[in-house]
Amino acid sequence: MTQQRIGIIMHGVTGRMGMNQHLIRSVLAIRDQGGLLLRDGSRLMPDPIIVGRNENRIAELAKKHGIERYTTDLAAALANPDDTIFFDAASTQLRPELLRQAIDAGKHIYCEKPISEKLDQALDIANYAKSKGVKNGIVHDKLDLPGLMKLKRLRDSGFFGKILSVRGEFGYWVFEGDWMPAQRPSWNYRAADGGGIISDMLCHWRYVLDNVFAPVKAVSCIGAVHIPDRWDENGEHYKADADDAAYATFELEGGIIAHINSSWCVRVRRDDLVTFQVDGTLGSAVAGLHSCRSQHRVNTPKPVWNPDQPQTMNFFDDWEEVPDNHEFDNGFKVQWEQFLRHVVEDGPWNYTLMEGAKGVQLAELGHQSWKERRWIDIPSLED
Repeated sequence: MTQQRIGIIMHGVTGRMGMNQHLIRSVLAIRDQGGLLLRDGSRLMPDPIIVGRNENRIAELAKKHGIERYTTDLAAALANPDDTIFFDAASTQLRPELLRQAIDAGKHIYCEKPISEKLDQALDIANYAKSKGVKNGIVHDKLDLPGLMKLKRLRDSGFFGKILSVRGEFGYWVFEGDWMPAQRPSWNYRAADGGGIISDMLCHWRYVLDNVFAPVKAVSCIGAVHIPDRWDENGEHYKADADDAAYATFELEGGIIAHINSSWCVRVRRDDLVTFQVDGTLGSAVAGLHSCRSQHRVNTPKPVWNPDQPQTMNFFDDWEEVPDNHEFDNGFKVQWEQFLRHVVEDGPWNYTLMEGAKGVQLAELGHQSWKERRWIDIPSLED
């Protein structure tokens, strides 16, 4: 079996997300499985070079995972014609300029979301990539979560009938960092560093709502800084001024109303760290990251409101597990494989930088809605 190499410049993979999901569980997993099987029967073997500012740190990462190439010289890496893809998972604030440099070097672009902090920057870099003719993509990892794939399967089968509403609950308690170390980096809670849950999560909710349910038409959002005092990685106190919770309602095409609570200040009493409940005329379903449970109208119980007596019905008993029916791979890896096929075989790919700009747009309009305390219509970016 023939094998072809593809060189991938991976920037920002010493952080939690970049290292675990993109480097180890995606690119290296593809390498360790013997490469990606292509249509012609050959294998595409990723050959990453990891790029970072701290040489000791990236050298240690490379040694631990059997990566032959690493560097602190991004310009030199971009200048190597043998590496054709540039991937970035580092700072959102630096991303537009980094992507422009990579595009100028003729690299195909794949990156984490959001593309930028501002919509005009996102549109500029998306249009620049298109004008230069490089293939480009942004991570839409939640679309390949088993739970959401099962919801989409139910939708496509007509299970819900007419979808009425979507309710999402995302989040968990992120410790303040004083007596218990925080689970998230401190920059998440500083506005000057690009922090805030609206900017972080509404980018996700845009592509989830658009692709799993229906396109977003309007948004009403309120954010909050619930915990203003936090402690950083060195135990130093700082004032948190970026929103740590957001409560957003969306109007979708077809009259669907969606509401999603996003919070790093909530204690979990639900099936998973994120859950989506979809209610339709013929049935309902609740999905987490992996599982999905459904309730058809013939299985729907008939409770009667009576506040004078304890509730005797267990409302969890009337839901059925939606089966896997096939093996689900890591969502990040699935999208890496799709993007690699797009680059080398011109395989189908919908998640361009312009789609990523839509996420930045929704986050920006969410902030505007919060500031102006009103509904905001979502203008088309296709015009």
